[in-house]
Amino acid sequence: MSYLDNVRVFVRVVELGTLSAAGRDQRVTPAVASNRIKELERHMGVRLFNRTTRKLTPTEHGRVFYDGAVKILEAVNEAESAIADLSRNPKGALRITAPLGIGRRLIASGIPEFHDKYPDIEVRLRLSDHNVDILSEGVDVAFKLGILEDSNLRMRGIMNCDRVICGAPAYFAQRGIPATPDDLITEHHDCLLLRYPGSKEYYWTLQTADGVRKLEVTGPYDSDDGDVLTQWALDGHGIINKPLFEVKQFINEGSLIPVLQDTPPLGAQLAAIYPHKRFQDPKVRLMIDFMAERCQRLIGKMLA
Repeated sequence: MSYLDNVRVFVRVVELGTLSAAGRDQRVTPAVASNRIKELERHMGVRLFNRTTRKLTPTEHGRVFYDGAVKILEAVNEAESAIADLSRNPKGALRITAPLGIGRRLIASGIPEFHDKYPDIEVRLRLSDHNVDILSEGVDVAFKLGILEDSNLRMRGIMNCDRVICGAPAYFAQRGIPATPDDLITEHHDCLLLRYPGSKEYYWTLQTADGVRKLEVTGPYDSDDGDVLTQWALDGHGIINKPLFEVKQFINEGSLIPVLQDTPPLGAQLAAIYPHKRFQDPKVRLMIDFMAERCQRLIGKMLA
């Protein structure tokens, strides 16, 4: 077995806590991951993990080795990236993530084209509306709609995206059209929220003549999938606050009606977020450049 492969599995077991999770991350079975840890322990002559039925935790030796192992892998990655940059032949695995909506519409469909251009880059895409911990989950690039909150990360802005509050004609026929932001609360409108642990959308932020206002809107149900919210709105079950490009087609068709256009929601920035240490990796730069151009082009068409 490759010593570096053993070290990579070891690092991911420490970070993810289980052999099965580390195995999935490294694309090996739990049995292979276990054998690599055992091989590493035999090589070093110490036990690296305390084992329970549910989780592996590093021993004192394991914690010490982890700090050094991370530096080793970073040095190897940087060296490989430097060679790839010189040879103009980038290669290796690239882990990227995006929310479900923009991931399906903008990112996923571009991966085959990216791979055609750079066949030696292996892309691993994860789509989730949950808040992904980029550092602990080993993500190279995250495409997000929002703001940079972690100083350990870098951000490259791609474009500013307007948001819109809208609902189906059937909903407004039954419940009335809100004329002011306060109507969302006083008239108990069914606002459909994106919610998950760590979610920021427990309120809606609107731009008013008196400045930005945060409204603690409520609704009878919520979801951790933004596309589910859109479908509920189309079916007449409530009001949504969405990026305009995601719902522009439905607005053009008349399936959704925009409201409160004089006090629109605060926009969001589409951006690529990545760890500081990934900045010199040509794979990361190529992916961001490729997807930035693609997103700008596709969103422009959606809004036309």
